[in-house]
Amino acid sequence: MSITAAGRLHATATRKAMLRLLPILCLAYFMSYVDRTNIALAKTHLQADVGIGVAAFGLGAGLFFLTYAFLEVPSNLIMYRIGPRRWIARIAITWGAVTALMMFITNDVTFYIGRMALGAAEAGLYPAMMFMVTQWFAQKDRATAIGYVYLAATMGIFLGSPLGGGLMELDSLGGLQGWQWMFLVEGLITIVVGLVVLLVLPEQPADAKWLTPQQAAALTQQASVGSDAHGGHTLRGNMGKAFGRPFILLIGLIYFFNQITINGVTFNVPSIIESLDVSGAFLIGLLSGVTGIGGTIGVLLMPALFRRRPREAFTIGALAVGCAVGAGLFLAVPSPVVRIVLIGVLAVLMIGTLPIFWAVAMARMSGVVAAAGLAFINTVGLTGGFVGPYLFGLAESGSGDPTSGFYIVIIASLIGGGLAVALHRALRREDRKTAAAESVIDRREPNAGREPEVQL
Repeated sequence: MSITAAGRLHATATRKAMLRLLPILCLAYFMSYVDRTNIALAKTHLQADVGIGVAAFGLGAGLFFLTYAFLEVPSNLIMYRIGPRRWIARIAITWGAVTALMMFITNDVTFYIGRMALGAAEAGLYPAMMFMVTQWFAQKDRATAIGYVYLAATMGIFLGSPLGGGLMELDSLGGLQGWQWMFLVEGLITIVVGLVVLLVLPEQPADAKWLTPQQAAALTQQASVGSDAHGGHTLRGNMGKAFGRPFILLIGLIYFFNQITINGVTFNVPSIIESLDVSGAFLIGLLSGVTGIGGTIGVLLMPALFRRRPREAFTIGALAVGCAVGAGLFLAVPSPVVRIVLIGVLAVLMIGTLPIFWAVAMARMSGVVAAAGLAFINTVGLTGGFVGPYLFGLAESGSGDPTSGFYIVIIASLIGGGLAVALHRALRREDRKTAAAESVIDRREPNAGREPEVQL
């Protein structure tokens, strides 16, 4: 087959995967964000009904990420052995059940237990999805594919907030509080989504009935191009590749500070909106969706810009510094309308960087190294999901002002921007080492590294 014909075959197969595979992953990730962030809508109601204060709420919101992060690597190693379809379905069904059971929260302790159980149930979901991206998409298409996955997350924020706000209006129906209805209904929906994943999601390109054998082979072959040097089928002998390379550690740290900002803001947007003299659960939920609007713009715009000018560390660093500037403007401007707009701008930058971030990591790992390495990065990063809400809670309890957490956004973003400079150097060293290793292989095996033709 000619190079042009092979390219057309792969492009057709990629479009099919974008249209048929990604919607299933997006559905699961959409519900994960709805179930993960709906607690923000219940913040003031839990305080009134159950007596959970702002500091306790911040701690409970963050505890989700501790169990989530702790179990990421073990979860993804199990996924690698049994396959992503069954594991993602198991995760969705489990976390849906835990979400529904959170309607029985009665005090601080049960709140903490519920959040930790939710994190344990959901552990491994995102890195399992990212592993599937490495199995289905060529490197040049991964930022776009990840952007669509994150689109589900931003839509979860955008649509989930009004959905949760609407369910909260069922207050006193059937003797349940509004927040209890929210947990129950959203949890049951997630269980159904898990069953859909189990029945519909293909394990790998060869299992997809909507692909021809030639298209499946083209996807598998192109997904592996340029990453074999970092792969492997067992962690034995590959621990350093998965956990110890400098660029992996730096990406994890940058992600840590990024998650401080994202989760600190996301879990407190409803109370911030309420502090701007906005009342009514539905209206607060609707306006809280500004982070979803901004995030949607970010995950669609940033990968497109990055594809035109793929400057990896520079882009990540520039977006981090932009977050610090946006948070500073938020604190300086008194207008409620402008402040709400600035929250949306912050979401463009904070969330828009994530597809680029993961594409950079995926370019340099595959196989079990990808399964473990991506989970490890998520583990390091998501501890920031614990720190962010907790620091925001401490800042609010000390100042009495929900917006005081934006000082934390400034500090965390500037540190992330500084680490991007070190990341640039680490990526250059990593790529030089890879080029040297591949050059040795090419000298030993003249045909190694050449793309095999896709046979019709």
